[in-house]
Amino acid sequence: MLTIYLWVLTGFVVWTIVNSLFMPALKNSNIQGDKDGLVSILIPLRNEEANVVNLIKSLEELTYPNLEIILLDDHSTDNTLELLQGTTVGDDRFTIIKGKELPECWTGKVYACHQLSLQANGAYLLFIDADLRLAPGAVQSSLALMKRRKAALLTGFPSFPVKLWLEKLLVPLQHFVVHFHLPLGPSNWTTLPSFTAAHGAFIMVNNQAYQTIGGHKGIYNTLLDDVDLTRIFKKHGYRAILANVTNYAKCYMYHSNREVWNGFTKNLFPGLGRSGFLVSFLFCFYGIFYVAPLFLFFAGLFKLANGTLQLELLYPYLLIVLQKAWVDVRTKQVIILSFFMPISALAFMVLLIHSMRVGLKRKGYVWKGRTYS
Repeated sequence: MLTIYLWVLTGFVVWTIVNSLFMPALKNSNIQGDKDGLVSILIPLRNEEANVVNLIKSLEELTYPNLEIILLDDHSTDNTLELLQGTTVGDDRFTIIKGKELPECWTGKVYACHQLSLQANGAYLLFIDADLRLAPGAVQSSLALMKRRKAALLTGFPSFPVKLWLEKLLVPLQHFVVHFHLPLGPSNWTTLPSFTAAHGAFIMVNNQAYQTIGGHKGIYNTLLDDVDLTRIFKKHGYRAILANVTNYAKCYMYHSNREVWNGFTKNLFPGLGRSGFLVSFLFCFYGIFYVAPLFLFFAGLFKLANGTLQLELLYPYLLIVLQKAWVDVRTKQVIILSFFMPISALAFMVLLIHSMRVGLKRKGYVWKGRTYS
């Protein structure tokens, strides 16, 4: 039985390595603005005073020469608007707009992105979050990959500099889930909506295609705006690329462990289609294959301390560490976090159940001071 278990875990490692080869990475590009058109960078902000200064500094250093940057203050109750006005003065690439009242049934970020798109003039739109930091060459590198792959949408999971303990366990796991669970070949080479993943902090679209599919108006009430927007592009026959953007984008997602908890609670159960079956399956799957190896490892150490060498008990843990380490290296995460994979899996399991309970009890998911059902 242990031999079969080891073969399964080995297969997981091999699959993850092979699958990752179907995710293209952003590379240096010399694309120039006059040739390739105006790019509109669109950023919704709600109570983002902790991010404004570093965000604007990052945007000021962008080297693509044909940019407009539109920032929407979404009824912030902190100093977001004042900081935006103070940090963008003197740079005519920046425009600040104030968000309108949220219509009934719309979700906050989706409506903010919709308003931003109405103000944009670019041939391409780059939607980013306020907690994202772009490398100077990010825009032209993204355009180059879109043109090379003839794609209408490009998205990617950024690198995540993590400091909080819950953040370290859970946030890099996003990369692992994509590299392991999503068949990246069909995702990037077909327009099948079922093979879709996206990250809302970084989405670039061809504006003409975006208008054709109805933009964010077509997903007005979703909590998963990134995935649902990408699926609509695919349903209309447009190619969407999920790329490794970690060389060009960093995301400082959370500022407290509570934010980590609420963020994953908001996304997990809705992200699984509110399916109790999928939650149950993943709970058992991660328990068997990613938590149990830690207990086997300790059992092996116990036997070794008592003079019995049984190396096969150590191998399952080493295999899941190797699998996680492969992903962490490719996505610019701290490799030592791979040794905590069983703890990350356990935290993921707990949040799966919690997210489902909140969804089934109709308490509503709380995010940015708003509650969504």
